[in-house]
Amino acid sequence: MDTLSYKTISENAGTVNKEWLLVDAEGQTLGRLASTVAKLIRGKHKAGFTPHVDCGDNVVVVNADKVALSGEKWSEKRYIRYTGYPGGQRVLSAEQLLEKHPTALVEKAVRGMLPKNKLGNAIHKNLFVYAGAEHKQEAQQPKAININDIK
Repeated sequence: MDTLSYKTISENAGTVNKEWLLVDAEGQTLGRLASTVAKLIRGKHKAGFTPHVDCGDNVVVVNADKVALSGEKWSEKRYIRYTGYPGGQRVLSAEQLLEKHPTALVEKAVRGMLPKNKLGNAIHKNLFVYAGAEHKQEAQQPKAININDIK
C-alpha cells in the first residue's frame, strides 16, 4: 500500500496569485472575446482554480469600440431594459448601444457569462473596459496577451 497521502489544494484569498492582463478587442468577435475574458477573470485557466474563490486575473480590455459582430447583429440584436414605470421598456440595437456607451457591449457580454451571485459581482470588478487604446492601468504593467492563443 502506498504511504503517500495526496491532498487537493484549495486556493483562498491569501494564496491566490492575481496577474494583470491586457486584451486588445480590435477585430475580435464579441462572443468569443467575452467567453475568453470571462474565463480569465474567473480563473478557470489556472491549475489551482477553486469555484468559490475569486482566483482569476485582472483583465484590461482596450479598443472595445472596434469589436466585431457577424451577420445582421448590429441592427437586429436588441438590448432591453426596464425603467420600472408602466410603458417604461426601452430597447436599443447593438449599433445604438455602441454609439451611446462604447464599452457596454463588451461589459454586458462578459457579465452574462459570470455567476449570478455575490462572487460573480466581485469577479466583475476585475474587468476594466476602455473604448480606445489608452487605459488607466499603466501602473500595474498589464501583460499583453493574444486571446486567439488561449484554449
